[in-house]
Amino acid sequence: MNEKLHILREKAMKLPLTPGVYIMKNKQGKIIYIGKAKKLKNRVSQYFGSQNKHPVKVRKMVENVEDFDYILTDSEFEALVLEASLIKQNQPKYNILLKDDKGYSYIKITNEPYRKISAVLQKDDENAEYIGPFTSSYSVKQSVDEANKIFRLPQCNKSFRRDFKKGRPCLNFHINRCMGVCTGKIPKSEYDEAVNDALDFLNGDITKIIKDLKEKMNTCAENLEFEKAGKYRDRIRAIENMQSKQKVVTETGDSKDVFALAENEQDICITVLRYDKGRLCDSEYFFFDSEKMVANVRCNFLIQYYGMNRTVPQKVYVDEMFDDMELLQQHLTNVRGKKCLVTVPQRGEGLKLVNMCRENAYEKLAQKKGRQSVEIKSLEELKNLLGLSKTPEYIESYDISHTGGEDNVAGMIVFKNGKPLKRAYRTFNIKSFTGQDDYGSMREVLSRRFDEYFKYKDDNATDGFGKLPDLILLDGGKGQVNAVKEVMTEKNLNIPLFGMVKDSKHKTRAITGDGGEIAINSMRSAFTLVSEIQEEVHRFSVGFHHKKHTKKGLELSLTKIDGIGEKKAKELLKTFKTIKNIKSASVDELEKVKGINRQLAEKIHEFYSEE
Repeated sequence: MNEKLHILREKAMKLPLTPGVYIMKNKQGKIIYIGKAKKLKNRVSQYFGSQNKHPVKVRKMVENVEDFDYILTDSEFEALVLEASLIKQNQPKYNILLKDDKGYSYIKITNEPYRKISAVLQKDDENAEYIGPFTSSYSVKQSVDEANKIFRLPQCNKSFRRDFKKGRPCLNFHINRCMGVCTGKIPKSEYDEAVNDALDFLNGDITKIIKDLKEKMNTCAENLEFEKAGKYRDRIRAIENMQSKQKVVTETGDSKDVFALAENEQDICITVLRYDKGRLCDSEYFFFDSEKMVANVRCNFLIQYYGMNRTVPQKVYVDEMFDDMELLQQHLTNVRGKKCLVTVPQRGEGLKLVNMCRENAYEKLAQKKGRQSVEIKSLEELKNLLGLSKTPEYIESYDISHTGGEDNVAGMIVFKNGKPLKRAYRTFNIKSFTGQDDYGSMREVLSRRFDEYFKYKDDNATDGFGKLPDLILLDGGKGQVNAVKEVMTEKNLNIPLFGMVKDSKHKTRAITGDGGEIAINSMRSAFTLVSEIQEEVHRFSVGFHHKKHTKKGLELSLTKIDGIGEKKAKELLKTFKTIKNIKSASVDELEKVKGINRQLAEKIHEFYSEE
């Protein structure tokens, strides 16, 4: 805890109720956070009040604050612009820090008898020819890939003529994406023509290319060179297919940028998709330390993003509303010199683009963590749906199973990072009572589970009883939740707890907590995860119940025979498969079973004969 909190709060309470920028500093006098406020006194004093009201990331920042400074402005908009400028100059630890290390991209044409075209980030060969520079590496790579595919140019590392007829042609040749120069059967004049056409394509004169290709195709057809005419026809179709695909990316031909954010406990990923004249021209993604981002991530990111000489488009689509959205729109309009609309699309094309951008953000975050994007998305949706403070990466779920109040058991399953962790599954026999009482059963099971936690908590376990879950889901409604809440209060534990409610068809319908039911069918990823958890815990607990019930049936028959224990009973069932077969077996047949001597065989035969 920062011992200077009361001193800093007294200083903050003396600030004016006017717009401005506040500057937090550490013991060394270094700036660690810069923010803006409509009313400085209210905003800054909040930092130094009760720390229980702040998220963890804000508390960490406040713990390092030794002093603060401030600058008054005439308006909140001026404060926004000044904040962005100061962040760029000082690079504070707890602000979004966006480095412009994008660089430029080039189209490289090698200087060799059989020229090759590739996308590069820098000029690395003095003898080569270059087209560029271009600011979008995505656009350059995409265009070069398209050109190589359309004109069937080699993309391998082979050198021609040196590698003619050395080995078999690669897969690209067999799927008609390469003309197969390595076979030595392609005339150099034909290859040069394809390279020149590809360069014309990259220079953007597609109408002229199609016109020239059609003329060549018709000439070849007139000269009865049908095979050659077919190659020109295929190139024309490939170009036209490529154009049609690009045209359906957006229905409108305006310029727009799309932003979406994905987050977990460690990282934030912001993905950007840029469209120019209806065509996707660039894609970027940025990672930040989630624990250091204190507030208003989207606004701070967008200000810095467009402060790095990037063109401001007609429209900016974002995935969620954020503070200062109108101020940001005013700022970007000033930078552009024309109207720039900043909006959260609710339907139509805009919503589709935002969803696609969000999927990309989750995918990038998943790759960084070595997980599937669908798992991250489902956990983040569940976190937001239930209002959790952290992503529930470790989830425990419980279910009770019995037959009319007999053979009461419970199953505990664990989902880690959205997947079943079967080594952490546990089973419980209900011991404190007999008869049917699901609430009492759930209370006993969780009480025993938490007792095991206190026994093993110092072992730094990554799973099992020595680790507390991020979330507990019970197969049941409000009654089960309240029963377990009592146990958690007794044990002084604070773990998010919810029940999974089924419909009349035993399918997941909702989640219930203290405040009533929460519908989840509108959030597809979270709904799928919860349904999977509920089905798995039910399967596991019922399976254990059936096993116990079968064992009890076994005890009621075979193990009643003097000299037959559980091990010999299992051997008998293993050999004869069913009790019916054991009953009809002869003494000689029974004696052949492992562990069964003549005397025991006679006892078994006599027992079932009397029965």
